[in-house]
Formats: sequence, C-alpha cells, structure tokens
Amino acid sequence: MSFLTQIFAVSWLNIRTISQRLGSSAVAVVGIAGVVIVLVAVLSMAQGFFAAMTSAASPDRALVFRTGADDEMTSGFSGPEADIIKQAPGLRREGNLVLAAAELFVLIDLPKISTGTPANVPMRGVEPASFPVRQEAKLIEGRMLRFGTNEVVAGRAATRQYQGLKVGSEIKAGQTTWLVVGVFESQGSVAETELWCDVHYLQGAYRRGNTYQSVHARLESPASFTQFKDWLTTNPQLNVSVKPEVEYYMTQSQTITRLIRTVGFGIASLMGIGAVFGAILTMYTAVSTRTREIATLRALGFNTASVLVSVLAESFGLAALGGILGGLIAYVGFNGFETSTMNWQTFSQVAFAFAVTPRLLAQGLVYALVMGVIGGLLPAWRAARLPIASALREL
Repeated sequence: MSFLTQIFAVSWLNIRTISQRLGSSAVAVVGIAGVVIVLVAVLSMAQGFFAAMTSAASPDRALVFRTGADDEMTSGFSGPEADIIKQAPGLRREGNLVLAAAELFVLIDLPKISTGTPANVPMRGVEPASFPVRQEAKLIEGRMLRFGTNEVVAGRAATRQYQGLKVGSEIKAGQTTWLVVGVFESQGSVAETELWCDVHYLQGAYRRGNTYQSVHARLESPASFTQFKDWLTTNPQLNVSVKPEVEYYMTQSQTITRLIRTVGFGIASLMGIGAVFGAILTMYTAVSTRTREIATLRALGFNTASVLVSVLAESFGLAALGGILGGLIAYVGFNGFETSTMNWQTFSQVAFAFAVTPRLLAQGLVYALVMGVIGGLLPAWRAARLPIASALREL
C-alpha cells in the first residue's frame, strides 16, 4: 500500500471518529477562532489608520514647512515668505491660479458623539487654491464656504464622530462663532477629520497675524519635485524644508501603526499560547480514543509516518476551520467600523474606519495554521510511537 494511500486511510478514520469528541474539537476551534478575531481586529485598526493617513496622498504634491519642523503644529513662516514659495518653478498652474495654498492649522474642542468627551479636532485655514490642490476633495452636502466669512465646511468623518457639525449648525472656536455650510469627502483620508475655513478669517480669530504654518503645493509632475525643492531650499530669503506628500503622511502614520501592530501581535501571542494548549489537549484526546484503532492499523502494516501525518492533518484541519471562522467574524464585526484616535505627531484627532483586508485575513489564517501544527506535534508523535502490543490490550 502506498504512503499516500496509508495517510488517506488513517485520516478517514480520524474524520469518522470526530463525532466521539465534538466537545474537545469545538474547544480547539473556538480557541483558535478567538485568537484570530483579536489579531485581525487589532491589525485592521492599524490598517485603517494607515489608510486614512495615506490614501489620498499624491506623488505630484509637496508640503513646505519651516526648517526643522516635523509637522504643521511646529512650523511657521510669514506671509511674504509664503508669497515667495508660490513663485517657485515646478508648480502647476490653472490659468492665472498657482496651485499652491498657504494654510494654518489649529485645534478646537468638540465633544464626541459617542461619549460626549471633548476631543482635539483640527481646523484648517485654507485658500481658494486649496481645493484644486487637493482635487480629490468633493462637496457632498450643503455648499462651499464663502471666503472672507466665518463659514466652514466639515469633513465627512468629522460629522460622524463629533457633535455640532450638521449643515446649518454653529460652533464656537477662538474668538469667533463659525457656521457649518457644507460637508466634503476626500477618499477616506485624514482630511475628512478636519474643518476647513478661510485662512485669513482664522488668523484673525486666533490673533495669528499674517502668518502660516505650511504651503500645500501641486506640482506639474512628480518629476518636478527636485526642481521645486532645490529652488526653495537654496533661496537665501527662505528657511524651509520640502517633503513629498506621500512621504510626509507615511511618516505621520508610523508611530501609531507600529504601536498598534506591536500590541496586536503581543496579545495574539499570549492568547495563542492558550489556543495551542487547547489544540494539544484536543489531539491527545483524539489519540487516546483511537489507541486500539491506531495499533490495529500499525499491526496491519501502516507505517509510523502515515499515523503521524494523519494526526497532524486533523489538527491542521481544525485550525483551518478556526482560522476561517475567526476571519469571517472579524470581517463582519469590524470591517468599516468607524472610530477616532489621537495622532501623537500633531495631538489632533484622526477619524478612520477599521479595514479588514484580504492580506490581514490571510495573516490570521496562517497564524491559525501555525497554532494547529504546533498543537498537533506532540500528540502526533505519541500516536506514531504507540507500542502495538500494549495498545491492542487497551479497552
């Protein structure tokens, strides 16, 4: 009898006797499924945050900050310097409009809808060029703000997370009462957490004078970045640094995503130890209930390798079932779930949705299979080493 035939025969015996140990098998499946749910759910939070920070970043856009600043909160330069930046070569133009916008970034307190606790919500002062610079930003409700007034448009994610942002509502921030006139979306990016208003009106509300914190620029092409950067960084009138938008937002997301993933794998590792012990007990039970059958097969000529592989295959199958079950529950329960967290780079809230991707589901399944294999090794080895004579005498 061939080796593969022997494995199939012993594995079929395993399947036929599962009904005798449904309880222990269910414990192993549920334990592994629980680990997969936790792992995929936590990693989907990191994936969702990363997507919110980077999804709308474009290779043909750049950000200009003061030299030494890592983000908008620590940056700052004067109005005349912003005007010089807008004269740099490599900028895209639409008619007479240069696609570069000097912007201001402040934090305001708004209560969360879910808890009522105050949160640092970013309010961005923008210029008319800010919208064609971010061509993915689209108005979906209400109307566009009128520059020179106290009107704001709110990001879609912000309206779902914070109170007082419905069209027609008023909010108090700085020395001004602001009127919400519209809602915009931006491909689920971090911009959807923000409120946008006239930058000059915001300067007055917060007594910032003629100052800005960043310039968001849209380039003629990604290849224009070097020309744009070199002109600015070598200009003796300026003291600025230039970063590609994609690189900037990836850097902004690293701290939080690394922390979440570390915590996720740490929790999953601890839970995985318990799941492995559950798989070991399940497979030891499986071996003990089939001691005489295994010994009989060995006496009939089945080799030890076929017995070992068949036990491992059963453990592998239970783990696969747990991994698939856990992945499905994680997808149904968490994919698209919206929440917000602190971006520790800017100390502002970022609203995002959990993203259970095919890659995360595959990672969860692989993790489940690894637990199954580890949990089945010792029982499989015991089954393969059973003394035939003594095993045949067992009841």
